[in-house]
Amino acid sequence: MAEKPQPVRVLYCQVCSLPAEYCEFGSDFEKCKPWLIQNAPDLYPDLLKEADSKEADKVAQQLQSTALSSGSADGSAPSGGASASKQQEVKRLPGGKIKRKEKQEVVIEKIVRNKRKCITTVKGLELFGIKLSDASKKLGKKFATGASVVKGPTEKEQIDVQGDIAYDIVEFITETWPDVPETAIFFIEDGRKVAAA
Repeated sequence: MAEKPQPVRVLYCQVCSLPAEYCEFGSDFEKCKPWLIQNAPDLYPDLLKEADSKEADKVAQQLQSTALSSGSADGSAPSGGASASKQQEVKRLPGGKIKRKEKQEVVIEKIVRNKRKCITTVKGLELFGIKLSDASKKLGKKFATGASVVKGPTEKEQIDVQGDIAYDIVEFITETWPDVPETAIFFIEDGRKVAAA
């Protein structure tokens, strides 16, 4: 009788949670290397050779740094330490993308539809800590029009107000929410961003 096949036991990396064979294709291979050297040395024999050469380099570098620090009177640190601290400051998202902070600004745009009807869109109020649902209610009551919170083309929420109230809305925003400075309000006119102030 044929022997019953046994399930394959897969060793998973504790750092990136991929199978150990696929760690080199993950985004954190440098972080996985110490774990792989300890737990799966047979999968990556080149890592062992690399680790031995790195240890020898570290010992030589430590000897040089102690000789430099004992010889220099001003106690200046080597330039390699400054570059390492800069690398730690940059936060990277998965895939190596760098996250940028959004500018705190309110963008007001007038969209014309059906030749005579206008919609005024207000983007960016949420960056100042303002609830968009409350803001749309206040705008609707103040200007006696329909106002609603909708998702824009960039998948961010914005307020659509019926009617051409672009220039009146600046004064209303600065009076109602003093956290929003007038210098942070911009209009989009003819495809260009123009300051409201």
